[in-house]
Amino acid sequence: MKQISIKKKPDHLYRKGVGIMLVNEQKKIFVGKRIDNHSNAWQMPQGGIDEGENEDLAVFRELQEETGITEQNIKILSKSSDYFYYNLPYNLQKKFWGGRYIGQKQRWYFAQFYGDDNQINLVTHKPEFSSWQWVDKEELIDLIVNFKRELYQQILLEFQDFL
Repeated sequence: MKQISIKKKPDHLYRKGVGIMLVNEQKKIFVGKRIDNHSNAWQMPQGGIDEGENEDLAVFRELQEETGITEQNIKILSKSSDYFYYNLPYNLQKKFWGGRYIGQKQRWYFAQFYGDDNQINLVTHKPEFSSWQWVDKEELIDLIVNFKRELYQQILLEFQDFL
């Protein structure tokens, strides 16, 4: 069994969230281009956990809110054994989440997508992505904003047996 070294952080400084590595039948990974970022930065679906919400349910809610994909079209194959942390750049820490957090603490899930691409709908109640694509694992890191690259490398290592 692989060991991943994750440094413990002071949890009160991190917003609790979930993320999902969603793959299609070709093992390509779903990424969306953030609607609020004018650069060419992409990310996998992720988001915060509502007060009192179970993280196993939050992952389905976040996926549907961001992509229109429902739980009927996916199967969760694994979830991270521990939490992953990332810090926002200092200039963004006061901009997001009312300045209460310096980053996020996330549980990540790995899921297989069994639907059709035409079931993906970014025009949701509060759109977060302007476009989407399926990418190879080798492409993933180069598409991600710099401050999340180490996080994504850890996620790839966590789920390497499925890719």
